[in-house]
Amino acid sequence: MNVSPRRLPLIVLSACACALLAGCASNPFAPQPEQPPPAPAPVLPPAFGPQEIVGRWGSAAYHRPEDRERTEANAASTCKQPYVISMGPTGGVMMYLPDDQKLQELRLKGGPGGKTYIGPDGEAGGQQDREVVSFDGRVLQLKAVDPEVLGRYGIEVYVRCGAEGARPVARKPKPKPKPAAPKPG
Repeated sequence: MNVSPRRLPLIVLSACACALLAGCASNPFAPQPEQPPPAPAPVLPPAFGPQEIVGRWGSAAYHRPEDRERTEANAASTCKQPYVISMGPTGGVMMYLPDDQKLQELRLKGGPGGKTYIGPDGEAGGQQDREVVSFDGRVLQLKAVDPEVLGRYGIEVYVRCGAEGARPVARKPKPKPKPAAPKPG
């Protein structure tokens, strides 16, 4: 290709202009369009409501599965000094977190696979949450999500105090009143 010397600067200038325009299109310093935030994870409902665990509970814990039955009996025997779960001011339950002496409002949260967790606000299964191992209305079992806390405390067992299905306490019958003596006269 023969290019006249007079046209050479024009060709070079055109090539530079094209290179500059192409560079502008991929300028890393140019403002990028804002990406939409990721969609929030769906909020799953817990298997039961907070009002179902409100009440007075005997409590104990175990580390080995073979100790579960004995631990439930031990938990029931602590009803003289029950662990009280009450409703919180915003719909949660008032409980203690492990290693915390401050009563606070915790949430029941549904998780993947139909699991239910009890813990502070946030996603289900967080480090401070406890997973509900089982709950039948009378016995509640919880295990910490944090493996270090689980290793120290084991599976927590709560047995409802005075619950239906518990052995009734034997009481002496009240003595019958004696018939009134007839009034003279």
